[in-house]
Amino acid sequence: MSLASPTVASAGAGRLRPARSGKGVLRFLARRIAAAALLCVGITLVAFTLTQLVPGDPATANLGQRAIGDPAAVAAFRAKYGLDKPLPVQYLTYLGNVVRGNLGLSQQSHRPVAQDLGEYVPATIELALFAIVLSLLIGVAFGVLAAINRDRWPDQVLRVVSLGGVSMPTFWVALVAFYLFFFKFGLLPGGGRIDPGMNAPPQATGFYTIDAALAGQWDVWGSAVRHLVLPSLVLAVYTVGMLMRFTRASVLEILGNDYVRAARAKGLPERVVILRHVLRPALVAIITVAGVAFGSLLSGAVLVESIFSWPGLGQYAYRSAVNLDLPAIMGVSIVVAAVYIVINLLVDLLYGVIDPRIRLT
Repeated sequence: MSLASPTVASAGAGRLRPARSGKGVLRFLARRIAAAALLCVGITLVAFTLTQLVPGDPATANLGQRAIGDPAAVAAFRAKYGLDKPLPVQYLTYLGNVVRGNLGLSQQSHRPVAQDLGEYVPATIELALFAIVLSLLIGVAFGVLAAINRDRWPDQVLRVVSLGGVSMPTFWVALVAFYLFFFKFGLLPGGGRIDPGMNAPPQATGFYTIDAALAGQWDVWGSAVRHLVLPSLVLAVYTVGMLMRFTRASVLEILGNDYVRAARAKGLPERVVILRHVLRPALVAIITVAGVAFGSLLSGAVLVESIFSWPGLGQYAYRSAVNLDLPAIMGVSIVVAAVYIVINLLVDLLYGVIDPRIRLT
């Protein structure tokens, strides 16, 4: 099942039967993991092919002006990184290394790409998780509020807000937020993951909030949370607007069903009707959109990370592209693709949790 649309997702997942056994879930997971492995192989092939099509020579991009004029230096560089071998041999060598967890040596940092990604990926995931949680809390709440007040003034106001959220460029929102909340009023920190002068907490997960809490460093934890607020709010603006619109549409569709009218006719409180009989079926569409949004946040945070000096995957990908660092570019591509695959799997599983009638196939 793909993260396409709520209707397609429900149709693809959804021949209905009353329940599923534990063996059925295990078979589903085994099939999905096998498919994910094949997808990863295909992704490595696509990433490798596309990087070879990029105009330019890695030796020219990474060697200085003097070295590039020395044929021996260029030959040594190409031999060191395996660029002197035929492309099929380069790809098979790379694929074998990836299977062993070796993503190659970065030409810009001269460190293993896996080590670089282990440093930068947690920062971006932490930022994206904070943003998607804010988006879900705000977007779903406002979407439900707009739906139950259809065509009244709360609905009109929230529709304008959602339209503004999906229309405003993220880089413009980031610049305005940076100017107002940091430069003008000094309400929130403007860059980095913690305050200057503070030491990073002992690394356990790479998430400063979790690592600081595990180490009992609550001053570092508070600083990490404050530094997360502004960039995550900026990232959440578009997602909030999108979730509001999808939630409103899904809730309005479900409100017209007979079982909702029957629940109201029984005298159930409106809060119970909305939470139990309306919001839960609507979550199938909402989770689909949230899964796609999280992947987009993870892979599209380059400008936000640059403006807020956030040392994440976006910054690393940008520097890799500028320096034509092919191992790093392919490493970033594999990580982002793997995140999408994992999200897709989690969304499929959540469909079954939300609606037990959906068969996992």
